[in-house]
Amino acid sequence: MKKFEHGGDIKSFAKKAKCKEKEVIDLSSNINFLKPKLDIDFNSLDISSYPNYDKLYKAISNHYNVLKSEIELYNGGSSAIFKLFENLKLKHCTIYSPAYLEYKKAALNFEYKIDLINRFKDMNKEVKKGSFVIFVNPSTPDAKCYDIKKLLKYWIKKECTILIDESFLEFTNYESVTKYLKEYDKLYILKSMTKFYSSAGIRVGTIISSKENIKKLKEKEPMWKLSTFDMTYLIEVLKYKNFYKKAKKKNKENLELLYSTIKKHSFIKEIHKSEANYILVKLKGIKAKELQEKLIPYKIMIRDCTNFDFLGKYHVRIAVKSKKSIKLLEKAFSEIEKCI
Repeated sequence: MKKFEHGGDIKSFAKKAKCKEKEVIDLSSNINFLKPKLDIDFNSLDISSYPNYDKLYKAISNHYNVLKSEIELYNGGSSAIFKLFENLKLKHCTIYSPAYLEYKKAALNFEYKIDLINRFKDMNKEVKKGSFVIFVNPSTPDAKCYDIKKLLKYWIKKECTILIDESFLEFTNYESVTKYLKEYDKLYILKSMTKFYSSAGIRVGTIISSKENIKKLKEKEPMWKLSTFDMTYLIEVLKYKNFYKKAKKKNKENLELLYSTIKKHSFIKEIHKSEANYILVKLKGIKAKELQEKLIPYKIMIRDCTNFDFLGKYHVRIAVKSKKSIKLLEKAFSEIEKCI
């Protein structure tokens, strides 16, 4: 597979499976399977005027319990990552891996020297002084939540610039590191509401940091970069507190169902404990690519994790979806198991 390829390419898969895109069961993309039901009349929006982001900043600051002056918005999480690498202008970065592939891509793009730390085997490896540290929490693709406090203390001692990616934190019961903003002036936090609110097409990524850091970032950004549609959708979605509670509860229930469904099969060697809405699985007797191929007749997509650092050809990621989708996966796995 391609070096920086991601999951969720439904269009290409549908061609392989010779089916309609809406028939595909996408377990490769870790986007919330539940969607908020919003009543937005986009025809009534004023798109003849330039957007004013005041209400959006207020909604996001209330949601994350931070000041508006501690927030900068970008055209998606990936855009935020690339802009941060570009604007910090550091020479060295440390990525605790495996991690979201855009970090490595951005680091290479802006000619950073990269040090990868294997989270599974070498968490205590020394970090270079002054390095740009990248840590995803909960991690991807294995959905583990780490106690950041001890790590932060170490990174601060090393005078590192720190980015904590909390894109999937809302699926968990863990606290954000935003409470440490006042303690360290080189801490940045990435938030992505599109994962939890099932809106990957709404391209908004949020960087949270000190007022001084945000001011510097804003100086290098255009005045208008988010559309009125993006802004309106997120303002409305953040009003739905009931959805937040319901989605969190339902994802946890279906995570348990998915786990029990997967573990019973003989070609499963290891299942990583998950605290988000996806599971990392190590196979035996069948490679990730082979399992993907065998799932095509069932119109089921899963994520081959071969291109993640420190993972191999037997690792797959399976996302939490509806009970119906999980039952169809169970049927497919049971039939495939007979042929292995």
